[in-house]
Amino acid sequence: MRRLALFSLILVFGKVSMAQESPEIPPFAIEIVDGATGRGVPLVELRTVHEVSYFSDSAGFVTVADPELEGREVYFHVSSHGYESKADGFGFRGVRLRVKRGEAAKVELQRLSIAERLYRITGSGIYDHSIEAARPVPVQEPLLNARVFGSDSVHTAVWKGKLFWLWGDTNRPDYPLGNFQVAAALSDLPGAGGLDPEVGVNLRYFKSDTGFAAEVGRMPGEGPTWISGLTVLPDEKGTSHLVGHFVKVRGMLDIYRRGLCEWDDEAAAFREVLVFPESQQITPDGHPFRVTEEEKEFLIFADPLPRLKIPATYEAWKNPESYEALPAQEDFHDVMTGRRVEPHRGTITWNDHQNRWVMIFTETGGEASFLGEVWYAESEDYAGPWEKCVQIVTHDRYSFYNPKQHPEFSGEGGRYLYFEGTYTALFSGNERKTPKYDYNQIMYRLDLDDERLLPAGAR
Repeated sequence: MRRLALFSLILVFGKVSMAQESPEIPPFAIEIVDGATGRGVPLVELRTVHEVSYFSDSAGFVTVADPELEGREVYFHVSSHGYESKADGFGFRGVRLRVKRGEAAKVELQRLSIAERLYRITGSGIYDHSIEAARPVPVQEPLLNARVFGSDSVHTAVWKGKLFWLWGDTNRPDYPLGNFQVAAALSDLPGAGGLDPEVGVNLRYFKSDTGFAAEVGRMPGEGPTWISGLTVLPDEKGTSHLVGHFVKVRGMLDIYRRGLCEWDDEAAAFREVLVFPESQQITPDGHPFRVTEEEKEFLIFADPLPRLKIPATYEAWKNPESYEALPAQEDFHDVMTGRRVEPHRGTITWNDHQNRWVMIFTETGGEASFLGEVWYAESEDYAGPWEKCVQIVTHDRYSFYNPKQHPEFSGEGGRYLYFEGTYTALFSGNERKTPKYDYNQIMYRLDLDDERLLPAGAR
């Protein structure tokens, strides 16, 4: 009887405790905004004096529900790549806030980077704090889309009126090993059912029977498959083909097989078209763009500098004899300091606003991080010169590699340039991974009218 009475008492007190927490009242919410634009800033760390960290979601929200902090004034150190808060007399950068359920506070940050961080595209909990704070969110799958925890390196192409997306290695919730044979999705284009790219992207993944992102690029051979060079080409009969370049990888990034592949709508997967001999020195990988020369259309493959030119037809793409290697390019130099900048990966697109070709690329061996500093350059000719560049994003001891421009998203005649990249601790030497954000894609926006972009006389 005593045990029964004690158990009943525990249940009663348990109910009282739960009622006191008032779960229907949202937790204390902190909105972190860009002081220049007023929009929320993702990937901001708030860290307490006792080393509890919170990271803002894609709307810039953090919720604090720790019971020991309820009703108390709490100091939060504030830090973020490319953003900062004001320092106090002791040099601390942060804020002191009273934590109370149902209430909210706003914190403004100064943006140091020229490009503006917008949101995370892949992974879990993209808008987790916003939902906890009972705030509206723009995307249909704000917490866990296709069970994807993380994805590496994006490529896109417009296919049958939709934007086709693919990624490399993709993590899942239920096991350390995920999809190593390419994940893919579709989204509607802006103005054709898609979201304004300023607020997000609704991805519709190709899924397996388990609901996880399906393997859509498995090619013969052991090890992961990576696909790049994604583009759409017409054949001699006028039929369009969504095609790409694949590699097979084993060991420590040992690429042992290269070939071409094509998307099959019915099978919802890529199929092998051909395999290159080991003697083939140059292949159509990287990020392609189109040019017209002497009334003929060509594809230029660049990553970030132009390296291969082929006629823009399906038949030429399949024929290595039509491949024309492009000459090596000159060095990049920081327009502010004259320092040489070693490019890693990136993309080139034509920009109507600038009336020039524009390039976004990541530096190898940067000062703040080995693969985390992102640069902008422009040229009147895609072949260059590409001598001068300016840093637009920095990540402190964190990688942000394989940046990809999205010309389909460009707003106001090309004034706003959208690009994303893979945010990861890989190759950074940083053992402290950012929860939920690590190994995922983050979107940035660059205002090409920003006077800091290229100083007068730098073009």
